[in-house]
Amino acid sequence: MVASGLLLKGSGIRIVTVTGTKENHHLVAERFHKLEMQNPTKEDVEIFVHALKAHCSDNGVDIICLNKRNEKGDRSGGAATFRMEGVILATSPVPIKMVHPGTIAATDRREAANKSKRPATIDLGKAYDLAYEGL
Repeated sequence: MVASGLLLKGSGIRIVTVTGTKENHHLVAERFHKLEMQNPTKEDVEIFVHALKAHCSDNGVDIICLNKRNEKGDRSGGAATFRMEGVILATSPVPIKMVHPGTIAATDRREAANKSKRPATIDLGKAYDLAYEGL
């Protein structure tokens, strides 16, 4: 199984792709880990979609896991993340799984020992957690 975790944050996404099983996996495409779409034009959206589809194709991605955005309240997602989520949902070449932060916290409590490949960078670590949920 190959899973990509896409952390929607601001006007960009952080990407971590893993392959294998929850017990035995490794990182894939370590150099490709960020896409941005600030004040997008039609051409910017097309470039974004092309890059995401190429990533999925080049790495044989089976599933994309996105962070479930808050839709209400003070910590609700902004317009940029809403826009990117819509583009990804509409154009993804593979199935998408929306992952709630509570799910990641529960997995951390149960399976922390399996997450030895987690990147040290905070955003990449969160994207890794999303990808791990897809394995």
